[in-house]
Amino acid sequence: MFLNALLLALRSIRRNLMRSFLTILGIVIGVGAVITMVTLGNGATLAVQAQISSLGTNLLMVRPGQRLGAHGAGGAPAFTETDADAIMAQIGGIAAVAPEARAPITVVGNGRNWATMVIGSTNAWFKTGNWRLASGRLFEDDEQRAGAAVCIIGETVRREIFGGTRGVGEQLRIKQFSCQVIGILASKGQAAMGSDQDDIVVVPLHTLQRRVVGNLRVATLLVSMQDGTDGTRLKAGLRQLLRERRKLAEREDDNFNILDTQQIAETMAGTTKVMTTLLGAVAAVSLLVGGIGIMNIMLVSVTERTREIGLRLAIGALERDVLLQFLIEAVVLAGLGGLVGVVTATGASYVMARAMGVPYLFDPAINLLSLAFSAGIGVLFGYFPARRAARLDPIEALRHE
Repeated sequence: MFLNALLLALRSIRRNLMRSFLTILGIVIGVGAVITMVTLGNGATLAVQAQISSLGTNLLMVRPGQRLGAHGAGGAPAFTETDADAIMAQIGGIAAVAPEARAPITVVGNGRNWATMVIGSTNAWFKTGNWRLASGRLFEDDEQRAGAAVCIIGETVRREIFGGTRGVGEQLRIKQFSCQVIGILASKGQAAMGSDQDDIVVVPLHTLQRRVVGNLRVATLLVSMQDGTDGTRLKAGLRQLLRERRKLAEREDDNFNILDTQQIAETMAGTTKVMTTLLGAVAAVSLLVGGIGIMNIMLVSVTERTREIGLRLAIGALERDVLLQFLIEAVVLAGLGGLVGVVTATGASYVMARAMGVPYLFDPAINLLSLAFSAGIGVLFGYFPARRAARLDPIEALRHE
């Protein structure tokens, strides 16, 4: 019985190909939109998490001032290199601590100049930020102590100043002194906020303090936690140590802030997931529109085939046979739309992910869910026309012109 009803449904669909195509088009668009939005949203979430992770593993960023951000220091005193040494020595669960000072400088080399960010720090800075060398070496201990004229440059600076594959061993002028390039950083690309992470020049901290900024202030302390460390406990210990070193009374507010990059990653990932859900819900509305289209066409089909239905009922067909025939026809239309929508969405998601620069993540769950939902739309919106056809009076149906 079921097979016979399926064949009758397919025959009816084939009889009006153009009308059937236009009917399933709404389902195709709905399924395609839902899958595409969710897939791109998942890719964007992964991209954000990867960009935040590129800042460093389990990284805490400690800055002067009560407000987060580069301009939140106000009148709060800066840190010193000894603060970093004290944190490393007195707090457990820390993998590395790097004092960091920065200055925007125009560097000159190879007859070219380039405005970039010069960072002064120690070798621990490369560990806290998950930096790798594409070529060359890190600073020697005596170079860090003496503030030697050496530097390690990012890929963007290397490309803009030296071009080609040159870099290591070249001379780069920073302000009033010339330093030797001893290493090239492996490229990281853009950060989560869109800045170029490779547009940097790294020099020993003492070199920046003595030859560039002329003071011993440290703007940021980068603290990398060991895997498995209790972040809440460590941050509490870090806060207490810094309050003691900065001689803050019990009732005084902190004049520094601690930023956890893991929390940033979770917040931004949560935001993109909410946006993905919202976009998917909006796209799902088009599935309902497609379902209404199926109902409309099925009602038209019942009207057109009234005599056929009356004839079937008159020669012994049961109401459930007619109901099943039209219900299967609606489900087949919705199912075909769902299949075409899945295939279309797969191609569209891949192309758009490449264009947006986010990873393409094939999600079997959302594809199967969309396909099942499209079939459910067929059942939901096909039932009323099918029931109307099954309840026709055979005598009145045979009189229908």
